[in-house]
Amino acid sequence: MAVQAKMKRAIFLVWLLIVPPGMWFTYKTYPPDFSGRWLELLAFLLLTSVVASMPIIINEMSIFLIQWVSLAVFLSLGIFAEMVLAQIAVIVLLLKIRIQKGESFRLPLNLNMFFLVSFLSGIFYYSLGGQTGPNLMNDPRSLWLAALYGVVSYFLNQVIISIHIRYIYKRNESYFGKEFIVETSTTLVTLPLGLMLYMFYNQVGFLALLIVGIPFISLSIIFNLYYSSQKVNEYLQKAAEIGHQMAERLEVNGVIDLFIQKLSEMLPVDYAYILEVVNEDELHLTRQIEGGTGLTSDIVMIRKNEGISGFVWEKQKGCLYNAKKDWQTFSKGFLPTDAESILAVPIVRNKKAIGVLMLASKRKRAYEKSQLMIVDILCSYFAVAMENAKHYELTKRQSEHCALTKLYNYRYFEKLLSEEFAKLMQFERKVLSLIILDIDHFKAVNDTYGHQSGNEILCELAARLTNLIGSRGTIARYGGEEFVVLLPEAQKEEAYQMAEMIRQAIANWPFTLKQSLDLAQHQVKITASIGVATAPEDAEDSLALIRHADRALYVGAKRAGRNRVAEYSTC
Repeated sequence: MAVQAKMKRAIFLVWLLIVPPGMWFTYKTYPPDFSGRWLELLAFLLLTSVVASMPIIINEMSIFLIQWVSLAVFLSLGIFAEMVLAQIAVIVLLLKIRIQKGESFRLPLNLNMFFLVSFLSGIFYYSLGGQTGPNLMNDPRSLWLAALYGVVSYFLNQVIISIHIRYIYKRNESYFGKEFIVETSTTLVTLPLGLMLYMFYNQVGFLALLIVGIPFISLSIIFNLYYSSQKVNEYLQKAAEIGHQMAERLEVNGVIDLFIQKLSEMLPVDYAYILEVVNEDELHLTRQIEGGTGLTSDIVMIRKNEGISGFVWEKQKGCLYNAKKDWQTFSKGFLPTDAESILAVPIVRNKKAIGVLMLASKRKRAYEKSQLMIVDILCSYFAVAMENAKHYELTKRQSEHCALTKLYNYRYFEKLLSEEFAKLMQFERKVLSLIILDIDHFKAVNDTYGHQSGNEILCELAARLTNLIGSRGTIARYGGEEFVVLLPEAQKEEAYQMAEMIRQAIANWPFTLKQSLDLAQHQVKITASIGVATAPEDAEDSLALIRHADRALYVGAKRAGRNRVAEYSTC
């Protein structure tokens, strides 16, 4: 949860009221003696800076093992020197992890925490009779006081962190998590290490910093490598799970939505763009997501080597940019002005780029190289899932549509009619009307002009029906020259009027034939007979609705002279 602006201002104010006055008070109360020891102070400063610049990052929380150096500094040079070096360590750490502008409050927050830990634990140590520069080798009491100082410092640090989590970050998660275990474990290691550094330093001088410092720095590197590899393994596991989930989706939009959702959960994604290769020579922006919401956008056409996506497409290699200044000079312009970090990966299938994925964040340095690899793997899963979904949709569309007219076919219509009738029976629908039409004397058209011309008439009639009905109902080719229109929530009078409009649209405008037997273009007038029935008024089940509409067609329209609309009547 984001820290509120009011809380951020309070943090800066607390730092202003506590740290500068507290440092001055400490300097006056426990004045340091640096005479002749400036080189010693500089050496500890260098060690502090090196250790602070190598934090362990766990779940976006930085754990830097500075306690052992602070302990040696405190025992050697006193509380004021330890305070100053601890403050410098915080600054070095935050520079290392590169906090964003919106997180600048973390600097005074951590400076406050380290000041309080240094001040309170130091006062506790001195109140028990502890001294600067104790002889730990020959004085067991001094050794125990030094160890107690380290324990109190650790305890105060944990208390303040828990307060931060609960009252500043407003997180109710358990404090005793992975970070607590790691920090406690490292403290158990670093406490004796700090005591050993102090004792070695008293014996051998600056060489002790190398003897103790180099192994510890190596340990920090090993910790970082371990947790980095663990994080990558977690990403790989998530990527495999996401791949299985995408494979289960059978619709293209469902695959894309899941892909973007999971990416946004794994990575800091403010903007996402999917570009598709069209005609082998252009990239088209087909999906645009900003703030988790899909947006419609103007068609953006990009050629190879144009902009970031064109470069990724050409090279079939992902790229990563940490800040806007790195990419803005060659961007194609559809990226938002507040975007900073960019991660772009080719979508490859069978060693061929079929698209490009671009992710953008408002934060600088939001992405890591390891994440580039993970997204590349996810794009491979995505490409396979998209291909499967497209094949499924094509097969489904072919099985549900008439190959000639592109309207729904008999199989799909009967399934839809059963579903709509079920809604009617469950009172989710009030009324359901059905229009069925049959072209008059269609056999004569085929005999005179040929079956190709007959197909032309069927296709043009399908287009006219689609334009007339629009989204008000569903049209299907029911048989050879028979068409049906299903109108949910349309009363019989409304359905009748619609049927009459259809009849006039057929009878009043001739059909153009371009593929007649004599190869000449003809204008042919045709008519249609139409039947209308409505449920529940005329039928109690779906088959009865079809049967009664068909009866109205043949008895009320065909037998009465054709080119007319008839509604079902029990009389």
